[in-house]
Amino acid sequence: MTAETVDVAVVGGGPAGAIAAMLLAREGRDVVLLERAPRWRWRACGVFASPAGIAALRDVGVSTDALRAVAEPLAAMEVISQRGTRFRLDYGGTGDLADSAVGFQRASLDPLLLDLARTAGADVRLGVTADRVDIASAHARLVIAGPEPGEVVARVVIGADGLRSRVAGAARVTRPAPLGPRAALTFHVADTRARSGAGAPDARMFVFDHGYVGLAPVPGGLVNVGIVLGRPWFARLRQMGGPAVARAVLGALPDAGDRALSAQEPVDHVAGITPLAQAVSRRAGSSWLLVGDASGFLDPFTGEGLHRAIVSARLAAEAVAGLLAGGAGARLSDYDEAMRARFGTKDLVSRIVQAFLGRPALFEYAARRLASRARVRETMGLVIGDLAPATRAIDPRYLAALLAP
Repeated sequence: MTAETVDVAVVGGGPAGAIAAMLLAREGRDVVLLERAPRWRWRACGVFASPAGIAALRDVGVSTDALRAVAEPLAAMEVISQRGTRFRLDYGGTGDLADSAVGFQRASLDPLLLDLARTAGADVRLGVTADRVDIASAHARLVIAGPEPGEVVARVVIGADGLRSRVAGAARVTRPAPLGPRAALTFHVADTRARSGAGAPDARMFVFDHGYVGLAPVPGGLVNVGIVLGRPWFARLRQMGGPAVARAVLGALPDAGDRALSAQEPVDHVAGITPLAQAVSRRAGSSWLLVGDASGFLDPFTGEGLHRAIVSARLAAEAVAGLLAGGAGARLSDYDEAMRARFGTKDLVSRIVQAFLGRPALFEYAARRLASRARVRETMGLVIGDLAPATRAIDPRYLAALLAP
């Protein structure tokens, strides 16, 4: 078995892993990225992002022209309750890609980011799996399987390998999800719905008993379907299978144009994942750190996982670069502290939102007030979209404005 030594090993080639590898390679670091899939394939993942997602990608050097090829501008997120109450979370943009919410075509976005990592100088290896991760010593050791099995020794290993992260497992930091067990189904269908007007379309989120479904237009004349289901749906998932349950969910939507999507054959397989959430006790140690979903994921309902992945990759790259440069007092734990400062309150808001979703009467109460109170609705959209401090949503004055009769 051959062994090689690098500055940084990145496990996982999704957006967070690719961006972390790209940023560190730009700093002149010797970076190897290991992605187990030999080629891109559809898997359960997020496609929707608020304007903060586009801004974060531009901050790490992704050009606007490149983004135009992979993202569909969206005007707002329309939320529809089970009883038909509707409200729009408007992010204040003009409809131009530079300041709008978007639906990403992940079949184009993910390869684009890997290509940028290669161009920056990272050694991107597809079809290679980190079979074993050892982080007990000052350097991380990875036993890899693939076309050329071997061992990689890295000063730092970055776990970007999702909800079942082997790096998080090796660090023994995984914790039970903060919410009850949930499953997700995602796929694409042809977008046959009629659009009114010439402006950007809305993404749509429908809430129903023990679940919700999001519809986000993406490039190529497609709509991404993302369905989240609570425990009461698990028996039907076992009995009927994911595709049949997905058709049943779409067929029960309130608008005829959306229900018609249930008759469309998915253009890719119906990808599923459970559990949907993951918690970690910490995100960094002496020779490792976690980014993207591996660093903890709690579905924020309107889907800001991509924005969080991008920010985590940037903060991680900054911490690793400082450590490798020998900066006085540089520690990987600085990254963990930065992530807590950046997203700790937002996580609290997400838990509150999920608590409302789990109680239909409570969600309906809040939905009616959001629908009728423009300023309250505007603040909620900005907070959920990572465009305003999450502390605004837990300010007692805001809660009083939201919940008062």
